[in-house]
Amino acid sequence: MFDIITFGSASQDIYLKSGKFIPILNKKFTTGKAVCLDFGSKNEVDEVFLSTGGGGTNAAATFALQGLKTAYCGKLGADLASESIISELKKFGICTDFILKDKNFSTNISVILTGFGNERTILVYRGASDNLGKKDIPWQKIKNAKWFYFAPFSGKLAENTQELIDFAKKNGIFIAFNPGYAQLNFKTDLLKRILQKIDILILNQEEAAHLTKIPYKKETEIFKKIDKLTKGIVIMTKGAEGATVSDGKYIYFAKPLDVKVAEKTGAGDAFGSGFVSGIIEKNDLVYAIQLAVANSAANITEIGAKTGLLRRGQKWEKVKVKINKI
Repeated sequence: MFDIITFGSASQDIYLKSGKFIPILNKKFTTGKAVCLDFGSKNEVDEVFLSTGGGGTNAAATFALQGLKTAYCGKLGADLASESIISELKKFGICTDFILKDKNFSTNISVILTGFGNERTILVYRGASDNLGKKDIPWQKIKNAKWFYFAPFSGKLAENTQELIDFAKKNGIFIAFNPGYAQLNFKTDLLKRILQKIDILILNQEEAAHLTKIPYKKETEIFKKIDKLTKGIVIMTKGAEGATVSDGKYIYFAKPLDVKVAEKTGAGDAFGSGFVSGIIEKNDLVYAIQLAVANSAANITEIGAKTGLLRRGQKWEKVKVKINKI
């Protein structure tokens, strides 16, 4: 029996750092800022770093490092990138028996552009991972897991969200759900049915605002609405402002640890999987928040979505968690 099986994307990540990436300000861009290069130019980069990423495998890495028997269920391309991903997962001690290879799609690729402060821009190719269909899932082999962790889905994989959740509930499997925008845009009735079955719902503040149609700064109103949508624990991460968690009775808040940031890719995955690890280990919400904060902080001190993650037994700093009754 597995303690937890993760679902979601797996990717080859390519980090490119260069002083040639020029940040500009312009209101035409969604964030008001953009990264530019001279058109038609050939630009040298200062540093290149290859790693693996993707929400499904990033979370699996945390669970394995925390001593949980972990498997990843997903699809890769039949290419060199897939071999790199499988090799790294095995080094973490993650079971790769539920990985399929697709000759018709390449493995997911992310190119992360850095070198302009702590910000980054990511170019994403969504390939084989999104093509995991119902017939690709080894239903009988995964039904004895204690937990499922669902990282953001899109494509065919997103279409299987309800079936995976119904399967988990039918087999007494707990569910941690970190939905992507494809899932948050499900029809209202479908989304409500799904959320009622979730044990831990993980959102960032933009996703929480999108789900509730309430501006993310109105935090109290957001949680009141989400608490009615799900009976489980709700997490809202807020980047540099920390994270807020609700169990329906109390609101818990923690600030991030003060660390030197190397790169932020994977921080959200490290937080969510750190929190779930804490719940599995001690079923203590405060401890889970503290582990999540520490795991995320450790992750961003190094480049790579799976580097820096905490290991079971490793000493880490515990943040103060404020608790208020709803």
